Amino acid sequence: MRNFVEKLVLSLLWISLFQGCMVQSVEYDHTASIECLRDPMKPLYKGGIIQNSEFNNGLMGWSTYRNIKAGVGKSASGNRFAVVQGAISSLFSAAGDAAASQSHSVYQKVQMQGDTHYSLSAWLQVSAGTAHVRAVVKAPNGENITAGAIDAQSGCWTMLKGGMTAHSYHSGQGEVFFESDTPVDIWVDSVSLQPFSFDEWDAHARRSADKARRSMVKVVARGPDGQPMPNMSVSIQLLRTGFPFGNTMTKEIISNPAYEKWFFSRFTVATMENEMKWYSTEWNQNQEDYKIPDDMLKMAQKYGVKVRGHNVFWDDQNSQIKWVRPMGVDQLKAAMQKRLKSVVSRYAGKVIHWDVLNENLHFNFFETKLGPNASPMIYQQVGQIDHNAILFMNEFNTLEQPMDPNGTPTKYIAKMKLIQGYPGNGGLKLGVGLESHFSTPNIPYVRGALDTLAQLKLPMWMTEVDVVKGPNQVKYLEQVLREGYAHPGVQGIVMWAAWHANGCYVMCLTDNSFKNLPVGALVDKLIAEWKTHATSATTDANGLVELDLAHGDYKLTVNHPSSLAASHTITVDAASSEHTISLKV
Repeated sequence: MRNFVEKLVLSLLWISLFQGCMVQSVEYDHTASIECLRDPMKPLYKGGIIQNSEFNNGLMGWSTYRNIKAGVGKSASGNRFAVVQGAISSLFSAAGDAAASQSHSVYQKVQMQGDTHYSLSAWLQVSAGTAHVRAVVKAPNGENITAGAIDAQSGCWTMLKGGMTAHSYHSGQGEVFFESDTPVDIWVDSVSLQPFSFDEWDAHARRSADKARRSMVKVVARGPDGQPMPNMSVSIQLLRTGFPFGNTMTKEIISNPAYEKWFFSRFTVATMENEMKWYSTEWNQNQEDYKIPDDMLKMAQKYGVKVRGHNVFWDDQNSQIKWVRPMGVDQLKAAMQKRLKSVVSRYAGKVIHWDVLNENLHFNFFETKLGPNASPMIYQQVGQIDHNAILFMNEFNTLEQPMDPNGTPTKYIAKMKLIQGYPGNGGLKLGVGLESHFSTPNIPYVRGALDTLAQLKLPMWMTEVDVVKGPNQVKYLEQVLREGYAHPGVQGIVMWAAWHANGCYVMCLTDNSFKNLPVGALVDKLIAEWKTHATSATTDANGLVELDLAHGDYKLTVNHPSSLAASHTITVDAASSEHTISLKV
């Protein structure tokens, strides 16, 4: 009970710190919760444009569909919330037969503005069991836009955080409501819908990026006697960026010097597209061949580029090698043990991450064969061999698609907790891997999902970022990359834009002569922007100079007119602003 109260008080404290000036100063809030609480927290942004967001005035401002009975419930602590009864309608197939049922909450009409991002949050509960519940914004043109989804429970409140973008044709009166395909009553509380202009949203992201990725560093130049030296010239050279930004690479890089030069002059982390996967290293049973991934790894090591291990297994039935699919349980276990020990032992200490069981929210080949504990057992065995690499749960549609019921943040969190809670897994180094394959990104939803997943307090990476080809590909990719870079919970980004002579997966950065395409030009622009820094400065009368630097490794050189220059290497990170660095000449 004490832990519950402490968490609740801490959460409320953070909300009070952020919320007090939120609407006035147009700041955004990374507050989220993954706990199922007895009572919900206060609405973000004080509810934004939602009237009576806490239902303290009954159902004022709220309505119901089709004569549904609704009222206001009250918890033992006095918290009020909206309840409905029998709010279930049938969906009909083309033949006129009832195909499914939908449950609806109360709804509120809102005045919407075009060209506006909306951040949406609410606390939800259902009358029985567990149900997948969607937040829906009905735009003025009648379009129903899914703004987020969670698996709501009975007996406690779960926070949904998401949002949507209203385009120019979305101006007018809209509606906000919640629905489920499960026949349950949906209870609602602490609803918030906060609008932000595109300029406001982008400005927030820039400020957040500066706070998360840069530090103001104080440097004092001192002479041999230890005294501060005024009016000294200090030159600043960036040796290596601190934020990992990378791309996938293919085996063509081994024999293509132009590809090699292009790739390693830009990226600090790499993922092999297919070359480390099981079907690439053992296409024929008991005939292992690691020559290609070995050569690719050696090349990355030559340039100091870190490599993600992708992957140990893939849970997709259609991605299994033909000789694996028909195996019985004992045969499969033996083949898996051989594969796991072979690949993990070979690259332990050489890769920084493992995508352990790829996409096992959407697929379940190994669980179907070996039982529901297959996932946590595989993570455990990988961790027993490689003690240093972070073990990632790599998944798609957790950021990309709020309509996908299999990839929601709440389902991701539940699966991660299953892995963490398995006996013996308490000490595993786990990570959140978000593939990020986008068509049209819902940027407010992306931010809400990142906020929610960040509450796991695990390393979080966007691992396979791409955007499908189209007239807005460059624009959408920039939005996605900036949103990830700005979020303090994201610790690295890798794109899924590997070069192939016969064409890329969905996103090419260059042509076959390694000349930038528009997407590649954008990537180069962001790389340059994210490492921008002053190249020289002069100490003041106290020998002090303050430098605004992106996180990374730097060479600082103090030039003294009467002696040789003195150089020092420093690492700038989030803690660098807390102390002063002394450079002796």
